[in-house]
Amino acid sequence: MNIRNLKIKIPSTQKKGNFLPPKLIIQLGKFIWTEIWHLMMSKLAPRNQSGEYIRPSSQIRNSIGTQAGNLYQPAAGRYHLYVGLSCPWAHRTLIVQALKGLEESISVSVVSPSAVSGGWVFNSPEEGCHTLAELYKLSEPGYSGRCTVPVLWDKQTKTIVNNESAEIIVMLNSEFNEFAVNSTLNLYPEELKQKIDWWNEKIYTSVNNGVYRCGFAQTQEAYNRACNELFATLDEIDAVLETNRYLCGSNLTLADVRLFTTLFRFDIAYYGLFKCNRRRIRDYRHLGAYLRDLYQLQEIAATCDLESVKQDYYGNLFPLNPGGIIPLGPDMTYLLEPHDRNSLSKGAVQQTS
Repeated sequence: MNIRNLKIKIPSTQKKGNFLPPKLIIQLGKFIWTEIWHLMMSKLAPRNQSGEYIRPSSQIRNSIGTQAGNLYQPAAGRYHLYVGLSCPWAHRTLIVQALKGLEESISVSVVSPSAVSGGWVFNSPEEGCHTLAELYKLSEPGYSGRCTVPVLWDKQTKTIVNNESAEIIVMLNSEFNEFAVNSTLNLYPEELKQKIDWWNEKIYTSVNNGVYRCGFAQTQEAYNRACNELFATLDEIDAVLETNRYLCGSNLTLADVRLFTTLFRFDIAYYGLFKCNRRRIRDYRHLGAYLRDLYQLQEIAATCDLESVKQDYYGNLFPLNPGGIIPLGPDMTYLLEPHDRNSLSKGAVQQTS
């Protein structure tokens, strides 16, 4: 049967017969769509019994380092990053690569989400693979976990080193200084590690993953809880940024990198599509200026792709946007407006490695 030719006759209220009343049609349609929605969401966003989104952990967690016996030693030209431009987790790795000046030492390929294949695909074959899932299986035959970006790939052993962004950016910050243009830049200094880690944990739970907990919530209670936590943390950050240029003081750190990638996508996608619409980031006095401050760093701006974010979020998250319509807004030119935050770090010297 061709569904395009399927016709449903809706009776008028004045006719009698064995037709299905409009009220029942609506109820049936709602029931069918709800069941299909829950089925799709179970694949896209695993949940607990209360309907709260539970993000699966990354499974490949090897390290690059100079320790004796370590399979993955630092080297220029050996490692490769696979990233999606819309993905906030992958975006972190591009930012640290750019800030450290590692573009010539670590190559990059951009993958694209495919609603048809249900995963990331290569624009042209890589390592004989057409999809990221194939690359995972090339690295680890029989792999059955999630095939996510970013991927830090070792071209020498044809294996995935790591697929956890939080760990990849630490390695990019510290293990490639011999090959980095900005080798003295240290985004994770020893004396700030405890404070950075504290912020990272708080921001991951309530903000980085918090927006997904809002968008992927499958009950009202789960959504309410996630949304309240998200904006409570954003309010707290806004207060801290009144007197601090960056999260940990006067110097940019990995905590700022990890927060930025969510903030950049917030007004574009999370505010509307993920129902995080209590307040936009641009409406925060200090947090909005902080976002502009970071965006106006040349290295960071070069990694930001507004159109990819809109196309991939609205075009590929079918359960959240069944029509696939891409919004024309918002106007993000405000990111280029003055931020007036230089005075908060006057005299500061970036930490060195």
